[in-house]
Amino acid sequence: MTTTTYEKTVELDSMDELIEIFGSYDENMRVLEAETGVKISARDRQLAISGSEGSVDVAREVIVKLLEMINRREPIDKSRIRYAIELAREGNADLISEIMSDVVLVTYKGKPIKCKTMGQRKYIEAIRKNTMVFSIGPAGTGKTYLAMAMAVLALKNKEVSRIILTRPAVEAGEKLGFLPGDLQNKVDPYLRPLYDALYEMIGAEAFARHSERGVIEVAPMAYMRGRTLNESFVILDEAQNTTPEQMKMFLTRLGMGSKMIINGDVTQIDLPPEKRSGLQDAARILAGIKDIAVVNLTARDVVRHELVQSIIRAYEERSKRQKGRPASRGNS
Repeated sequence: MTTTTYEKTVELDSMDELIEIFGSYDENMRVLEAETGVKISARDRQLAISGSEGSVDVAREVIVKLLEMINRREPIDKSRIRYAIELAREGNADLISEIMSDVVLVTYKGKPIKCKTMGQRKYIEAIRKNTMVFSIGPAGTGKTYLAMAMAVLALKNKEVSRIILTRPAVEAGEKLGFLPGDLQNKVDPYLRPLYDALYEMIGAEAFARHSERGVIEVAPMAYMRGRTLNESFVILDEAQNTTPEQMKMFLTRLGMGSKMIINGDVTQIDLPPEKRSGLQDAARILAGIKDIAVVNLTARDVVRHELVQSIIRAYEERSKRQKGRPASRGNS
């Protein structure tokens, strides 16, 4: 039985487009060929795609969308190509461009911060539409970074008067008492990811200025007790390491004109085995309440090095195989 080979072409505007679409050592096209099963060849300023009809259609759609990204000076990498292929196979190729066109924030250096996956876009939409958002997902899905971008935007637009960033100072191997300095010095290492994101978005000078005036506050979660947080954009990071009691305390700090984002990865719980995670508790108890959204991100939404996706999926597969046996609760 013979299989019919189809061929379609894509016209390029310049040789520069050809170089960018193929990538360093042709790695982009090798990924596209391997994932779709097509053969791609260059003929002057034309790409010829051959293979089965369905595969050729998917590959062509992806190439067209990648060229649109190149023309908008969007970076192309292997993980983005794989994600674009997934969307095209689902009949959602148009969403590739739609996601990339939504600018969340422009940093002080003029860099646009955009969503890179459908999950991230749903997360941003949830923040825009709700007062309280729980974001649950693995490392590298942009939970903290995108929440920070929305906080900076809200401050710039005068929707809030301050940004409050917090996380539980749960000890993961190294005792706080053995770290040098006062309490702030001891918890600073836990808050470093929050500092880094703010430095990138507003710059170190603006961060220092806002911190001195109390416009930006970065503090351990213990400092939240007894406060009412009005006109604030509040982000709780690493929320999987709160107890139910701590989570209830934190959530009831919400004041008038404020917004709360609660982020965490339930596969990275550093609490003692006998303690329940306040994040899991709250997401279950509060799901369905008006003005509260729960967004679940997955390995598909990871935007770090492509190996991170593979690592997360490997651990997920192991968890499935271990179903029915006691699960490990900490970092592996």
